[in-house]
Amino acid sequence: MKEIDKIIKAIFKININAEFCLKENDIDNIEWHNGTTPISNADIEAQFPVVELDTAMQDLRAKRNKL
Repeated sequence: MKEIDKIIKAIFKININAEFCLKENDIDNIEWHNGTTPISNADIEAQFPVVELDTAMQDLRAKRNKL
């Protein structure tokens, strides 16, 4: 999974309604829009294992469903 995808999915895990712009695909360059409460980098990074597990489970389900 690309780093940018992981960051975006982690943000949406925390706030499904978040509006933001991720500049230069860099977690240190997030611009929050329309009153979205900024989320700390530490909180975003804390969601990475959850995002990775979700992705692995989706892949596993897709393989299972092809059987």
